[in-house]
Amino acid sequence: MIIQANGIEVDFGSVKALDGVSLSVADGEVRGLLGPNGAGKTTLVNVLTTLLTPTAGTATVDGLDVCTQSREVRSRIGLAGQYAAVDNLLTGRENLEIVGRLYQLPKAVAKARADEALERLSLTDAGDRQVRTYSGGMRRRLDLGASLVGRPKVLILDEPTTGLDPRTRIELWEFLRELVGEGTTVLLTTQYLEEADELADQISVIDSGKLIAEGTADELKAQMGGDLLVARPADRELVAQVAEIVSGLTGSEARISETGEVSAPVSNKVETLVRVASALKDAGIQISEIAVQQPTLDDVFLSLTGDDTSTDEESSVIQ
Repeated sequence: MIIQANGIEVDFGSVKALDGVSLSVADGEVRGLLGPNGAGKTTLVNVLTTLLTPTAGTATVDGLDVCTQSREVRSRIGLAGQYAAVDNLLTGRENLEIVGRLYQLPKAVAKARADEALERLSLTDAGDRQVRTYSGGMRRRLDLGASLVGRPKVLILDEPTTGLDPRTRIELWEFLRELVGEGTTVLLTTQYLEEADELADQISVIDSGKLIAEGTADELKAQMGGDLLVARPADRELVAQVAEIVSGLTGSEARISETGEVSAPVSNKVETLVRVASALKDAGIQISEIAVQQPTLDDVFLSLTGDDTSTDEESSVIQ
């Protein structure tokens, strides 16, 4: 296991940000770390990247203790945090070349790596402009490039694609797959559940500072107990009534999403679908959508945490 955390606790005064979190990540794996805002994801990242000393517990990266061998740990990892950390007075290319030199790469190699990162993140045309002229999204991409230049053994990304357009996000996914194919291990926190579904070999779910579930995306989806019946009323004010009918006919407590969608696990999907549709019609409720579908990671997330990932950024104290 290239990343190993055992019983990590972090206290901020009377608030426990992490409560006995243990995590094992295999060499060459992509591990997705999911959780609602304020769950403790970024706090765990800060511990693993030597930015925060845990109150209790131990953690190693590539066999090196994050507390007693922090300098050696930092030489093995790449980190892209939630906010871009680049020099506004330098050009994009200069920022990346300096990072390469800090990794002690030969000058020619640092330049080649900088060029590659600029191309991968669609910044080649802006590479020789000062970063102060970049948009927020461009700065974010440059920060990601800086974490990749050294081709670190372990790459830790804290919500790396937030603010990126869909095309750039997909390009980054492809780049990460190439890095993993070359032996890089990736720990990824993300608010995009499809991103974890697309990239992660294993997913860990953290909530209220505790690790509450682990497994592959398919294993986590299987915990939902099969297919889901999904119904959306045309009149959103009737969503509670729809949920009551769905709960009564499926035998499971229906959940209501922020978008007004009602869902519940079903076993006999065809028969139940017909019964629910008939009951809604008899109640005079017009439905804009009703279907039976396989659960998604969003469904798993809601089931495990009672929350979703569509809220604001995590607080600055507990992340």
